[in-house]
Amino acid sequence: MNDLRELYQEVIFDHYRKPRNCHALGCANHKAEGYNPLCGDQVTVYLKVEDDIIQDLSFEGAGCAISTASASLMTEALKGRKVAEVEHLFDDFHHMVTDAQTVPHPALGKLEVLAGVREFPARIKCATLAWHTLHAALKDQRTPVKTE
Repeated sequence: MNDLRELYQEVIFDHYRKPRNCHALGCANHKAEGYNPLCGDQVTVYLKVEDDIIQDLSFEGAGCAISTASASLMTEALKGRKVAEVEHLFDDFHHMVTDAQTVPHPALGKLEVLAGVREFPARIKCATLAWHTLHAALKDQRTPVKTE
């Protein structure tokens, strides 16, 4: 079990040190901002949605390792997916990081490295900030998302 935990930590730190899709997306047709006052994490999520499919997405921001890794992993996992599928993955991800009884969900793939966050309730908001911001972007919500 310790080997698996160490592997998960390595993946998280890799995505923190070298976040994927961390840039503004000039062709975005959806955008939202999010803020976690507890930790100071800030994120902006950019989406290009066409024909109900996320063609491209990216993020910008500054935050802790969990927040940055979660945003990076999220962008990798959601490119090319239908919006309805993304909404289901949002629910699955949220359950995974908040519910100790959650059974692993194969569709989450690499995102499962963040499952251990549920053992640290204060860090759950760090892991879910990008996801809540993504949800706001899909709904064209103009007010920044806050995790208070």
